[in-house]
Amino acid sequence: MSVEVKVISKEMVRPSSPTPQHLRHYHLSFLDQLSIQINNAMVYFFDADDVTNKFNINEASNLLKKSLAQVLTHFYPLAGRLITDKLLVDCNDQGVPYVQTRVRLNLSHVIDNPSPDDVSKLLPYDMDDIVDTVLGVQFNVFDCGGIAVGVCISHKVGDALSFFQFIKSWAAVTRGDSEPIKTHFQSSSLFSPKDLSGYDPNSSIGQHKIVGKLFVFEASAIDSLRTKFSKMTKSVQEGQKPPSRFEVLSTFLLNRFISATKEEGNKKTHLVTFVTNIRPRMEPPLPEFAFGNYYLYVEAFPTLNETGECNDLGRQLREELKKLDNDFIVKLRERDGLSTLPNLEEIDRAVEKGEIERLHFTSICRFPVYDVDFGWGNPIWAGTPTWKFKNVIIFKDTKSDGGIEVYVNLTEEDMAKFESDEELLAHVSATGLK
Repeated sequence: MSVEVKVISKEMVRPSSPTPQHLRHYHLSFLDQLSIQINNAMVYFFDADDVTNKFNINEASNLLKKSLAQVLTHFYPLAGRLITDKLLVDCNDQGVPYVQTRVRLNLSHVIDNPSPDDVSKLLPYDMDDIVDTVLGVQFNVFDCGGIAVGVCISHKVGDALSFFQFIKSWAAVTRGDSEPIKTHFQSSSLFSPKDLSGYDPNSSIGQHKIVGKLFVFEASAIDSLRTKFSKMTKSVQEGQKPPSRFEVLSTFLLNRFISATKEEGNKKTHLVTFVTNIRPRMEPPLPEFAFGNYYLYVEAFPTLNETGECNDLGRQLREELKKLDNDFIVKLRERDGLSTLPNLEEIDRAVEKGEIERLHFTSICRFPVYDVDFGWGNPIWAGTPTWKFKNVIIFKDTKSDGGIEVYVNLTEEDMAKFESDEELLAHVSATGLK
């Protein structure tokens, strides 16, 4: 049964007090310039009993709108409008779209059969909608009385950690937390804008029809894979740090993708890209609540053995991460334009021509995904939508039990092969979310 969503109302929520004139223009940074203009998004699901024990549905919605207006005075760029050609957000207090809907299903339908496509329907925008609003909220009410709060923030102004820090602050205001809200909007002074003439980070939007699927790996399956790859790379015998959960699953999924999509007589070059948070790598380190796009890509061409598999992706990743130190970041800030990242356009062109097959891994494990309590307890699940870009793989902690949810986004043809891979299926949980 498909998820059907009916819009009940739409309105704009504006900051409860006006943004000071000296903060009217929020300038984008160099790292913001490099970021694709998509919508970072998450949907938080709350059980009916948890909500209705304290509020009726209208009270809950009104409470969210009131607290959103209050928190926007601290996160003032989110209530403005994005003007990309001027590299700024006009902090004009025009407000945040707030959509209320009715979902003609019980909440359990989505939780028991988790699907990124269903999650997408509970958000105010598609991930690849290019809009000038910076933040959007959708308040979804299920037939059973459960609710799902869907939130989108433009990736042009903030990364995943920025997203979660805002959600935590909004939730704290909603439940009446007296702790002061900490903000840090200094990205353009740390990474001043540069001339990127001719470079379009949005060029890959809408090029492929993408299928998103969720695969859950229990802690026991991850431990089994860790033992396997530790033996293969002799990391235990050599006294090296054993591979992390992220390294183990990245290696496993890379091998399953290569195996499932290989074509006779066509040996593609594979490139693996990882997203890295640079806040703790700067000197002095930036606080977690620093708002903006403070991430860089780490890339590696995986070394394959005679059977066409990679066993040491974790080692390659660690070697590349060592290069991403404060000296590199200082040079990044000082150089001009794309000379800072000289192979960026070259690799993009090779990917477009099909000469390189790139897999893009990102992890929000250990991020405060579930630290969201609007006054009726933490969500029973938080899910992400289908990404509209090929070969994007996202890791997120399960709510409990130490497992990992893996969101895989591939072309229809590749997904049909990938999700039928027998070794993949042997390691994936058959019992759904934990």
